[in-house]
Amino acid sequence: MTWALGQPPTCHELSAWCPQELMAEEKREPLKSKNKGPCGDRGARKKKPQGTQAREVVPERTAAVCPRVPASPGAQRGGTPGGSAALCCVPEALAEELAWALASMGMALEQEYAWDIFTGMLKKQSRYVFRSWEVPRTVTAEMRALVVDWLVQVHEYLSLADDTLYLAVYLMNAYLKVARVRVPALQLLGVTCLFVACKVEECTFPEPAELCFMTEDSFSCRELLRMERKVLSRLHFQLHYTNPVHLLRLLAALGRCAPEVRHLAMYFMELSLMEVDCVAFEPAQLAAAALCLAQRVLQEAGTRPEGSLQLSLYSEEALGAVHASMARAALRAGASSLRAIFLKYSCPQKLGASTSPAIASSDYLARCRAQVP
Repeated sequence: MTWALGQPPTCHELSAWCPQELMAEEKREPLKSKNKGPCGDRGARKKKPQGTQAREVVPERTAAVCPRVPASPGAQRGGTPGGSAALCCVPEALAEELAWALASMGMALEQEYAWDIFTGMLKKQSRYVFRSWEVPRTVTAEMRALVVDWLVQVHEYLSLADDTLYLAVYLMNAYLKVARVRVPALQLLGVTCLFVACKVEECTFPEPAELCFMTEDSFSCRELLRMERKVLSRLHFQLHYTNPVHLLRLLAALGRCAPEVRHLAMYFMELSLMEVDCVAFEPAQLAAAALCLAQRVLQEAGTRPEGSLQLSLYSEEALGAVHASMARAALRAGASSLRAIFLKYSCPQKLGASTSPAIASSDYLARCRAQVP
């Protein structure tokens, strides 16, 4: 079953993926806000004691600084194997390399804060990890993949940034965690999350009428704006997260990876958006695994890509857990009915990453696929 851009899914197509008795809307526990200030759950902030001057203590950097990423909720509660076996030991000597990498990405003004930006992203990323069973039963893995595949088509048609697509999928996952959505409204939720992500990431965003037209007017502008208010309210306007695209670009620039490695890694990582198991992996884990997998696949094919990763953030076991899901998605992408990502990366602008002969001939991908139950 596939959705063309001009032929969005019908309620019957969505309903076919799950039993009818699971279509009832049901409220779930809201996300707990960590903000305890005036807008938080416990009123105003505590006053500072008089007679003392609070001063922020900034720890001095040393040559042995090794910030460690905390374990994700999935790993702490017995979730995905290798979900967060982080070995995140970042040597201070890489501070200059990080500054150079930011400059190569067109972020020369942020060079002075390169170390703080990178370590800050690693420390916060565990907040944005879901356990696989936190996705409600009303939304099966097939239904979710169907919506993501359609969002990729809309995203490509509107020529939006990669960051927008990842943020839209994250917002959809976050909303599904705190609220039940009836099956006929699942596409409305997806296009609404894309609309909100455009407001965050893009300089200009599409009009609601344009997005409704792409659903063949299955929903009105009023319904889209009403769903937008629901998403913003249930997520408490927490619309930012550690985007794996940022980390992949930074790691690729840090390792001076060749263009074919970057495009193949982006292809592997975008395929992970379709896999419900990958919501339990940290953003840095997805980025590092995609780069390592792309390098290994190209090396197996006899290609010696330039550059290599200089930073070992995760153990081989943690990366292997991600490789299993990516290998399964990559080897079946060409024959799948959901081919939006495959077609997107088959164009010359993406160096034909999805049609690379190295994927089909890779023994490592075949072994990883065999590990998936």
